[in-house]
Amino acid sequence: MSTTDDTPRLDEEKVKAPPAFQRPPAPDGGMAAWLVVLGTWCTSFCSFGWLNSIGVFQEYYETTLLKQYSPSTISWITSLQIFFMMGLGPVVGFLYDRAGTRNLLLAGSFLHVLGIMMTSLGTQYYQILLAQGVCSAIGVACIFQPAVMALGGWFDRHRGAAFGVAFTGSSLGGVVFPILVARLISSVGFGWAMRIAGFLILFLLVIANLTVRAYTPPGNTAPAASSAGPNAKPPPPFSNPLKETSFLFLIAGFFLFSYGFFVVIDYLPVQALAAGMDANLAGYMLPILNAGSLFGRLASGVLGDKLGRYNIFILVCFLTGLWILGLWLPDDSTPALIAFAVLFGFFSGAFVSLIVPLVMQISPLPELGIRSGMIMLVMAVSGLTTNPINGAILTHCGWSALKIFAGVFCLAGTFFVLLIRVQQVGWRPLKRF
Repeated sequence: MSTTDDTPRLDEEKVKAPPAFQRPPAPDGGMAAWLVVLGTWCTSFCSFGWLNSIGVFQEYYETTLLKQYSPSTISWITSLQIFFMMGLGPVVGFLYDRAGTRNLLLAGSFLHVLGIMMTSLGTQYYQILLAQGVCSAIGVACIFQPAVMALGGWFDRHRGAAFGVAFTGSSLGGVVFPILVARLISSVGFGWAMRIAGFLILFLLVIANLTVRAYTPPGNTAPAASSAGPNAKPPPPFSNPLKETSFLFLIAGFFLFSYGFFVVIDYLPVQALAAGMDANLAGYMLPILNAGSLFGRLASGVLGDKLGRYNIFILVCFLTGLWILGLWLPDDSTPALIAFAVLFGFFSGAFVSLIVPLVMQISPLPELGIRSGMIMLVMAVSGLTTNPINGAILTHCGWSALKIFAGVFCLAGTFFVLLIRVQQVGWRPLKRF
């Protein structure tokens, strides 16, 4: 005879293990969800959009403020920006999985604005390095990743479209900030250029802090207690993803594709000048590229929801590598370079806007933060190491070798993402995945 009836119900509830967390269905729209899109757009504008102006700072530091230092020494400022922004991904992801969005976003907003304002007062190399290369960059890491991961919880069927809209912020920021900062430096000086940019970022981050919130409370995103008993230990958060072949392929794909991607971002204006393009026009090559990426991110997000996010990612990233080898490599005339900037921007736009949706599609929700952080870390390693490698290739082998390097690595990265699709759905090209 069962003893269940003799046991008080309250005691039964005390000893029963909590059920594994299951997220309620996402609203996929509504005022609250689209306000999160707005807030994520603001963080995207202030993070990757701001990062796209690093070329302006490199030029100004080399020619004016820090001209007593070598270009390679100055480049550590921008290299650290890239590394801290993405390299802190696992730390930020770990904190997000346990504490949620709000505190990270608030702390990141403070550090980002503080770093920019302190940069406006800097006159020495170490001051600029600490303020812009470290403080501001850590702030960016704490605003971008939590906002993006919070957004993913609000959408299922329209997740790609939501991310596409949100990531147009980085494209528009990549158009606005390089032009704005360059014009302000020439008109009001470096100090006030940084302060004006800082006030603009502060305004947008206030909006982000008021609108971005996770769909589920932080406690619900942490793994539930094991039913094995109170002494059972959950698996370490870093170990689970590394046991999955699909996730390892995704890491390899993003790592390799980033090497090719950063070549174009870092060297397109320089190569345009070397090919004889007018200096004023060459300064607009990255804004042109980012304008193209704005439409690419919107299109890839919408089409990803309809045709499969992995399908669209593989297609556009393959075409990105193809444009490098088929257009940028053989032709360096001014019309060809402008066409390449537009096409590369349009097709590579999916690379940024679909990072988190691709991770979410093969990951459990409680591990989203740590998994996204690991992806950001491997991209940070690519961003930090690509410049020395590219410089050596350019010095010893010339522009053609550098372009081949970029195109081959883009195609190699796309191949590893293709392996995930084959592993999941087989060789069925029309299958939505």
